Amino acid sequence: MPLGSLGRSKSGRHRPPSREVEEPLPDEELESYLAALAPETTAAETTAGTSFGNAQVYQLRLQLMANEQLKELAAERQTSPQALATEWVMQRLEWEARQRGF
Repeated sequence: MPLGSLGRSKSGRHRPPSREVEEPLPDEELESYLAALAPETTAAETTAGTSFGNAQVYQLRLQLMANEQLKELAAERQTSPQALATEWVMQRLEWEARQRGF
């Protein structure tokens, strides 16, 4: 017993020629706007890690106990662990600069 087309109107053997998709023209105004927003980067910034504006992003790997302690201290101070670590690094850099007489 042949099944027939099972409701299909075409056999699918012959496909119509594909339509050429017209590529959109580049939006020069948008590209100019995005270029103005993008920070200028140097070779050093792109090789040393991720940069954001004039800031540099560093990864910090802590032992489990140190990480938990950092989280607890940050929660007590109602801040994030990242903000607390950043504050501590900035304080230490300031202290180091004073020790060197800068």
